[in-house]
Amino acid sequence: MREALADGADFAELEALARRRQTLWEDQRARLAASAFLHAAWDGAAPPERLEDLPDLPLIDKATLREDQSAHPPFGSYLAAPPERIARVHRTSGTTGQAMTLALSAEDAHQTAIVGARAQRAAGLAPGVRVVHCLNYRLWMGGFTDHTTLEAAGATVVPFGVGDSRMLIRTIRELGVQAISCTPSYPAVLERVIADDFPDLAPADLRLELGLFGGEPGLDDPAFRARLEGVWGFQARNANYGVSDVFCNFAAQTAADSSLHFMALDVLHPELIDPDSGAPKPWRAGERGELVLTHMARECQPLARFRTGDVIDLVATDRAPCGRTSPRFRVVGRADDMVVVRGINIFPTQIAACVTAQAGLSGEYRIALPGPGPYDRLPVQAEAAEGRAPDDALARALEARIKSELGVSATVHMLEFGALPRTEGKTRRVVRLDEDG
Repeated sequence: MREALADGADFAELEALARRRQTLWEDQRARLAASAFLHAAWDGAAPPERLEDLPDLPLIDKATLREDQSAHPPFGSYLAAPPERIARVHRTSGTTGQAMTLALSAEDAHQTAIVGARAQRAAGLAPGVRVVHCLNYRLWMGGFTDHTTLEAAGATVVPFGVGDSRMLIRTIRELGVQAISCTPSYPAVLERVIADDFPDLAPADLRLELGLFGGEPGLDDPAFRARLEGVWGFQARNANYGVSDVFCNFAAQTAADSSLHFMALDVLHPELIDPDSGAPKPWRAGERGELVLTHMARECQPLARFRTGDVIDLVATDRAPCGRTSPRFRVVGRADDMVVVRGINIFPTQIAACVTAQAGLSGEYRIALPGPGPYDRLPVQAEAAEGRAPDDALARALEARIKSELGVSATVHMLEFGALPRTEGKTRRVVRLDEDG
């Protein structure tokens, strides 16, 4: 197998990276051509010689992979390496459905660590910084494999995981931890623990300097980020954007730019498609579409034209203020979380921006859909701020803001502070009451 990773890929010229991907594709397409799974999914078509012709192939989605793993457990018939080459096994979080089994060879794991380290460094993690990693180590890729990205960035990693938040507070103080790696919703959990069990302590007293977040949206919202930074006193960055089936972390924000920087152009080929029709869209600044990814050098479970389900705005493709050539993008939301209200597409991130901008609210919310739709009004549950009653005036104010900023009518149901769950893992913002009760 050719050496896949390019030194300094996030600063390399885009033309050179495109040539490198084409070279790697010569080996990768042979691996894909031998896949019985892809042979069936592509109706017998062979992978094209040129990457420019990839859109001629059908798309692959999570449902297709899930069906294949159910029929060919545990790794699916798209396992392209002998089982003895598997060095690590993970499972997905199952946020959007049945959990998937993920297999990595030693080379796959190495590439994952290096690409993720690029993202962590871009977000501000420096060698020797003590960072406590608070994602789930039990099978989930966000635990151990994300841990390896922190180590590859040169950090001193404290592998805390999830659970026992009181011990975490003590650990941060006793070890002089400087940075925390977790989901954006987890600081709210810690704030309650500090208020209840450490009454003489404020979050900023922990003296954390950097918050490295991933696994959930939120950091694109200036009000949410400002609140985090104001309460905790650290710099908050989305340092960990990824797709578990592809790369667990391949994009991050920087100190100079709040857009996500795509850090894997040496080993990952991106496309944009229309999320409704699947038709290809140009990869150019200003375009919005669903992100589609193809591995250039994956050994165990290589994917081609995989629909991530994430709708993104491609912000820029020129050199960034930090000097990186990495294309910059923002995640609008997941295609499967999009709610259509009277013909207008609404994503949870848009509701989050309205909620965090509204005075008198805690910032916690969820969209509670009563059935499959269509919807004339958007049903939103929102919490009052601590110490404030959940009155009708708050509901009407939020409804007016949603109407003014998003152009849709909402029905807001106010809840008392603390009524919605705070979690250590991913927080679900869209619930379907006909499925969840």
